[in-house]
Amino acid sequence: MLTRLPPLLRTLPLCLALAAPAASPAAATGEAYSARDIERQIIGKRIYLAAPLGGEFPLNYRRSGVVDGSGEALGLGRFIQPTDTGKWWIRGNRLCQQFTTWYKGAPMCFELYRTGDRTLKWIRDNGQTGTARIGGEI
Repeated sequence: MLTRLPPLLRTLPLCLALAAPAASPAAATGEAYSARDIERQIIGKRIYLAAPLGGEFPLNYRRSGVVDGSGEALGLGRFIQPTDTGKWWIRGNRLCQQFTTWYKGAPMCFELYRTGDRTLKWIRDNGQTGTARIGGEI
C-alpha cells in the first residue's frame, strides 16, 4: 500500500525533484518568467523535470489547457499511478496545474526562472524547488 512507503516515495507522483531544499524566489538564479514567457516558451511543449535519483519526468503542457505526465520510464508504476491528466492555467506570472489523482487533486502554482537557454528552475507555492529542461513541441 502507498501509505506504507517512506515519505519520499509517497510524494513521487508529479514532481520528482521535490526532494530539493526549499528556497525563496530571491535565491533563484536567472530571470523570472512572465505570463507571456510561460505562454510562449512552456505551453505547447514537453517539460522534463529532473528526478532526484536520476532520469527525467516528462509533463506535456498542451495548448488546450490539459497537462499530462508519465513516470512509466522511471518505473514508478510499482509505487504510484504512473500517469495522470489534469489542467493548467496561468495566474499572474505563475504556472498553475491540478491533476486528477496526483497530489490528491490539489492545485499548485510555480514561479519559473531561466537557468539556461532550455533549462529552468521552478519554485512551488509551498517553497519546494526543482529543475527542468524544455523539450520540443507536442
